[in-house]
Amino acid sequence: MAETISLMDVDEPDNDTISKPIIKPNKGKNVVVPGDGKSGLWVEKYRPQSLADVAAHRDIIDTIDRLTSENKLPHLLLYGPPGTGKTSTILAVARKLYGNQFHNMILELNASDERGIDVVRQRIQDFASTQSFSFGSKAHVKLVLLDEADAMTKDAQFALRRVIEKYTKSTRFALICNNVNKVISALQSRCTRFRFAPLDSIHVNERLKHVIEAEGLDVTESGLAALVRLSTGDMRKALNILQSTHMASPQITEEAVYLCTGNPLPKDIEQISFWLLNETFATSFSRISEIKTRKGLALVDIIREVTMFVFRIKMPADVRVQLINDMADIEYRLSFGCSDKLQLGSLIASFTKARSALVAAAK
Repeated sequence: MAETISLMDVDEPDNDTISKPIIKPNKGKNVVVPGDGKSGLWVEKYRPQSLADVAAHRDIIDTIDRLTSENKLPHLLLYGPPGTGKTSTILAVARKLYGNQFHNMILELNASDERGIDVVRQRIQDFASTQSFSFGSKAHVKLVLLDEADAMTKDAQFALRRVIEKYTKSTRFALICNNVNKVISALQSRCTRFRFAPLDSIHVNERLKHVIEAEGLDVTESGLAALVRLSTGDMRKALNILQSTHMASPQITEEAVYLCTGNPLPKDIEQISFWLLNETFATSFSRISEIKTRKGLALVDIIREVTMFVFRIKMPADVRVQLINDMADIEYRLSFGCSDKLQLGSLIASFTKARSALVAAAK
């Protein structure tokens, strides 16, 4: 008789607070919100307007703030995952430097769209070479903002290298990218680099509470926790999920968040993991295929969630290592468009092998 493997060792969330709303709708109070009030997107509506409003990375923000206040701003290279505040930081710096003249003193280009050498030779060089007039006590340097600079061609990056050197007295360059390895070393050496790591869950939580209160939303504690968990440190993603869930459901609960994003619910992952660890190959295959079809789940999402579930189960280290390695191979094959049915069979086979190793270890 096959031994049933218990899932009781998994850390469970506190169910006492699942149904309690964390913030009630704020219907009787007019709340002044930052940003562009005409914008329908909360990402733009609640974009930080000053350095003090940026949610995290206080060490980086304080350093840039001090350099800006002392008029010693260098060329900047900000890199890190999406939604961590890179563009918001630079725009806040520009507002602090130029005030009402913000739009006249900054050239903002998205290098994903305009990334050729002609852009560097024409638009950027023309903007950098023109003299700025200042009627105040001190002259300000102009600012060229190159968003997604890692998408620029190599020729454009080499041309930009000389432009940066030539116009340093009158212009500062701020390069923003996700993958710093795609920016040539010659450009990196001319800039002060700052890495923006994924936001800590505390900072995402605080910012979401601010938006929830300003918009007067009804959000449960479990719903807020789900938003923070699915955002994975990306503030832009968290706000987009919050807004889309609000449009689909009057109350934002954990289930509403997961249904809106199409991610598997934690209880579904627990059920799938139980089948993988306890049922036969044929039973697991039919039941997982059925729940995939009924709830519209993607196999790659199931694998990612089951991987995190495996980390929380007590099992021998060698079994866990082999299981994680097998799931990584399956996810890699799925990224190349391999058959879902074959990869699901491979997933169940990996767990069947791991289960045999667990039973052998228990004896």
